[in-house]
Amino acid sequence: MLWTLIGSIAATLTMFSFVPQIARSLRTKSVKDISSVTLFQMTAGVCLWTIYGIARRDPVIIIANIVSLITLLILLFLYFKYGLPTGRQGG
Repeated sequence: MLWTLIGSIAATLTMFSFVPQIARSLRTKSVKDISSVTLFQMTAGVCLWTIYGIARRDPVIIIANIVSLITLLILLFLYFKYGLPTGRQGG
């Protein structure tokens, strides 16, 4: 029971760890401080954790990583929306 509680608290903290970055990106309409490598690496890791959770039939791991994946996909969307150049500068 104690380990399930600890796992659930850890999962909750992890699930919503990207929400402040999403809020900031929406507020500033900028993603210039986000590392694309970190973003893609985290997304790959969360996908693998989800697969692992499914294989282990562990609902805490599955739910935590699906929610984390959703927040990462939102941040990836914002990364491409606000991070791609909108026009050419120079000649």
